[in-house]
Amino acid sequence: MKQTDFALSLSKFLVTYLPNVKGASPRTIDSYRYAFILLLTYFNEEMELTADKIKLSDIKYDNVLGFLEWLQTCRNNSITTRNQRLSALNSFIKFLMYEKPDYMREYQKILSIPIKKGPAIEIQYLKTDGIQLFFDQIPMNTKDGMRDYVMFMLLYTTGIRVSELIAIKVRDLSLQEPFTMVVRGKGGKCHYVPLMRSVIHPLRSYLKDRGLDKVEKLNETLFLNHLKQPFTRQGVNYVIKKYTKLARLIDPINIPENFSPHKMRHTTAMELVDSGVDLIYIRDLLGHVSVKTTEVYAKADASKRRQAIEAASKELVPSEIPLWDNDNNLKDWLKSLNKGL
Repeated sequence: MKQTDFALSLSKFLVTYLPNVKGASPRTIDSYRYAFILLLTYFNEEMELTADKIKLSDIKYDNVLGFLEWLQTCRNNSITTRNQRLSALNSFIKFLMYEKPDYMREYQKILSIPIKKGPAIEIQYLKTDGIQLFFDQIPMNTKDGMRDYVMFMLLYTTGIRVSELIAIKVRDLSLQEPFTMVVRGKGGKCHYVPLMRSVIHPLRSYLKDRGLDKVEKLNETLFLNHLKQPFTRQGVNYVIKKYTKLARLIDPINIPENFSPHKMRHTTAMELVDSGVDLIYIRDLLGHVSVKTTEVYAKADASKRRQAIEAASKELVPSEIPLWDNDNNLKDWLKSLNKGL
């Protein structure tokens, strides 16, 4: 059977371009692959066009818009998921612009499709008391408990992603001053993060207890599950939910039921923002490509930030209501400034 130009281009995009040219991670490639599985499903179900009949000339503006609408109306996908699928298509289109420029006009129209804005999602994270309660549930007098404590202390004090946590090797740790750790982030990019002194002693104890403090163990994975295999994302999520459940029995209000490793990352970021750390440093610590990604943590609700500041300084500064809140004359004067403009 003769392959269509779409089949040939898509195969080259997924198999060669993404891993070898763009350096995309297997997870990213899987996400893009699934986006195109959905696109093929859309063409088959809505346009009665089977996968082996699709051509590049069918990848046009109107069809892409129809696909995005289908994702939301027929598959009940969220706006975030819709935007992720559009991102995958845009990456393919940019690849085609140099490989198959025959339909350049249509490519440019597709790339002009805007990212859809959805309702702002409140960042979920633990306050100081919640974090302390969470760690209090970990039995440090057991072997697995010590492992879990060190694992979550690294998550909490560094803000790394769970995928980065489970990839840590013993050789990535530098336990001599200055204490640092090599983190392998998205796209295979590496960066150093500082280790807090509070985690050094339990980390050294963990390495000694597991026999990982020997030279021949430098290439060993730092955290292994009960099967002596490297942790998976699902495994870390299972363990964190175990301690979350115990903490919620004590304080169900301040401990969210769906607390996860990623929300631990949010917790780290929010504590840094509340402490006044510059966004540039937070960006570097979290491994964000752009500070725009980090800015979401700085957009916390103003009233919550005010309450946090007052709570932290209640012994020095008494709680107060802004003078203008009860000053109707001032409010009236401010409103009058618009008159006559």
